[in-house]
Amino acid sequence: MKTTMLAAATTALMLAPLASDAQSYRCVGKDGKRYYGSTIPRPCIGRPVEELNAQGLVVKRIDPEGSEKERAAKEAREAKEREELSAQREAARRNRALLATYTSLQDIDDAHKRALAENRKGVLEVQARIEGIRKRQASYEEELELYKDKGNPPARLTLDIRNAASELKYHEQLLAAKEKEEKSINAKYSSDRKRYAELTGVR
Repeated sequence: MKTTMLAAATTALMLAPLASDAQSYRCVGKDGKRYYGSTIPRPCIGRPVEELNAQGLVVKRIDPEGSEKERAAKEAREAKEREELSAQREAARRNRALLATYTSLQDIDDAHKRALAENRKGVLEVQARIEGIRKRQASYEEELELYKDKGNPPARLTLDIRNAASELKYHEQLLAAKEKEEKSINAKYSSDRKRYAELTGVR
């Protein structure tokens, strides 16, 4: 009898830790009802869930939405890190190309002057074309006056006037682009000069 009681007591002691480790889950479903289970109840899937210990105390909270936000935040961080790494590699490539292109700050200054001179040459060429177009337009206007009291002007003259207006518009846009390009040239070589000085320590 004593042996049987001792065995029962021993078994109870062995099972006690297991009972204390027992856990359950609960949540509030979409229908507003509370659900409990030794495993996560089906109505709790996709819902915030509380994990309870054997005493019914909350030991852990599982928030699917929070996990999704954490995943999205992690992906955003990783994407930013990839972008930063790509930018660093591109900067390193540009620095190598800069050092391979120029041997001194004077080289950069000379290239800057050449680029400005080439752009200025292009500006003057476009300005000369615009002047020529306007002279043609003036002659077309004079010819058009001859037909003022004689009916419609010839189709050739009408076409010339239309073409000249189209050419003028194109070259005026080209001139604006050329003039704007001067700012881009100055910015480029100013940046190159600054980076070269930083990379070489030359002033």
